Amino acid sequence: SVYECLRGGLDFTKDDENVNSQPFMRWRDRFLFVAEAIFKSQQETNEIKGHYLNATAGTCEEMIKRAQFAKELGVPIIIHDYLTGGFTSNTTLAAYCRDNGLLLHIHRAMHGVIDRQRNHGIHFRVLAKALRLSGGDHLHSGTVVGKLEGEREITLGFVDLIRDNLVAKDRRRGIYFEQEWCSIPGVIPVASGG
Repeated sequence: SVYECLRGGLDFTKDDENVNSQPFMRWRDRFLFVAEAIFKSQQETNEIKGHYLNATAGTCEEMIKRAQFAKELGVPIIIHDYLTGGFTSNTTLAAYCRDNGLLLHIHRAMHGVIDRQRNHGIHFRVLAKALRLSGGDHLHSGTVVGKLEGEREITLGFVDLIRDNLVAKDRRRGIYFEQEWCSIPGVIPVASGG
């Protein structure tokens, strides 16, 4: 359970990307249960604890409702599956989070269907750039080892693209031209899928 993990020493836990609002675990009940676990573990450990609540839903309005409820509960981080949710809904949710002091953790559920095809599809470098344009605070970036393993230099290249303000051309890393992001905020890459 969330409480046991946080009480046992973890700083953060998160909803799985597949957890949204199934009949056996409705989102509102889960948000309430998790908030109670966070606050109880904080009180007992005197440490800051947290949980990333999955706000992904079928409509922008429903996602905003979930983000508002997370904020009311005092849980400052939510998750959105930006590829399954879509770019318009992600941009809407990112704007809401910025305006309301919430962090938006981005999961890349479904990316493998899109970016793992050598002969067709869209490289994750492009999907990562699109996410930076759309908005978010953290993005699952994969790793150079584990189940979401990617080529080391290419993975580090798109990590630079989402994080840095100016990225120099480096063909080894899959960066084919200099990229300056100007005032578009960076996104913190999060190692995932290990």
